[in-house]
This record gives sequence, structure tokens and C-alpha cells, in this order.
Amino acid sequence: MSLSRTLAALSSAVVALAAQAHNEQPRERITLSASASTEVTRDVLGIGFSTTKEGSDAAAVQTALKQALDAALEQARRVAKPGQVDVRTGGFSLMPRYAPKTGQINGWQGRAELLVEGKDTAGIAQLAGRITTMTVQSVDYSLSREAREKVEGEVTAQAIARYRARAADYSRQFGYGGYVIGEVSVNTDEAGPAPRFKAVRAMAAPMGGDEALPTEAGKATVTVTVSGSVQMTQDTGAVRR
Repeated sequence: MSLSRTLAALSSAVVALAAQAHNEQPRERITLSASASTEVTRDVLGIGFSTTKEGSDAAAVQTALKQALDAALEQARRVAKPGQVDVRTGGFSLMPRYAPKTGQINGWQGRAELLVEGKDTAGIAQLAGRITTMTVQSVDYSLSREAREKVEGEVTAQAIARYRARAADYSRQFGYGGYVIGEVSVNTDEAGPAPRFKAVRAMAAPMGGDEALPTEAGKATVTVTVSGSVQMTQDTGAVRR
């Protein structure tokens, strides 16, 4: 076959395919989303402790901070348990203090922080009364990864089922017989009211004895949202991916 006949044949094939595509039943695309959620009790308590020291000598201020932190760490390590109570130091800073008139250094001020977090909420709350060299800076509850993953699968299945049901319903209302799912995204979000004691900050004095810090965990809402596009089609036997 000559080159000209080959080119002519290819051109005819392209025209035929274009005509076939033009004559095909057009399919409409819609975008939609569906969500499902559930409430889960927050199971991780975190307490932040801090202390501040001031003085004319930088070394003395630093030593005082270290002594306060060491004493708090000694108490915290007694309740530390892998996977249940984690202890870690936070910020440790020492900065000069300047005289307002001369701008010269007239002293030093420093700050040390200790963070305790875990699932043993009773033990951590009790610890707040045993640490006397630092004050409670913040209290917060959160949801552990295990608790989140425990409900995510079920909530995701519910969201997907609602997405497919909505796609079928919309397709039917628009007068189509079926639908084909296009690109979709699945997103997980955690929300909920702030824990009751999250606003406790910089308490004036350490708690005494073994008095436990009163706390209320509250619930977190785990939400899964499925969103994407759907091609509606007249083919009632369309594959619904």
C-alpha cells in the first residue's frame, strides 16, 4: 500500500472515531460529598508544668531552675510507664533582664517546663498534687491513635455507603439509570468542645499533698467525609466503582 493510501486510511479511521464519539450518549458529571461521624471519649491526659526564677546572678538562676526541674522529674518518673505515662522536658530558657532607664542588664530570669502525658489519667492527675516545685501551666485531653483507628473503619464504611446512596439517588432524580464513580477523596477530622480544664494556666501556687487535679475528658467527634465526582449514565448495568 502506498503512503498516500495509508494516510487516507488513517484519516478515515480518525473521522469515524470522532463521529462515533459525537454520536455517543453524553454523560453528565456531578460532584457530591457525604459524611459520617461518631463521638469518642478522649483518653489521653496531658499536663504541662512550669516554673520561673529570677535573680541577679545568671548561674544562680540556672541552678534554681535545674533544681526545681530535677525534683519534678523525680516525682514524674515514679509514675512513668511505657505506653501509659510519658514524661518529657519542655523549654528551658535563661534571659537577661534590663533596667528600664539605662538599658543595662540588672538581673536574669529563666523558665523551665515539664510535660506529662498518657492514658493513665488518674495517675497523671494525682501527680499534679505531688509536684511542688513547679505549677500547673496547662491541662489538655486528646484522643489516642488507637481510639481513633478503632472507630475510623466503621465510620469510613458508613460515609462511603452514604456517598454511593446519594450518587444513586441523584442520578435517578436527574433521569439517569446508573452512575460511575470517578475520583474520590476520603478525609478524617477530629473535633469537639475544648476540655473543661484546658483554660487552667499558670496556677498561683502548686497543689498540696496528694490532691488530684480535677479534670473532665469530654468527647471528641471523629468525622469521615467522602467527596468526589460521579458520572451519571443511562446504562443501568454500569460498573459502580
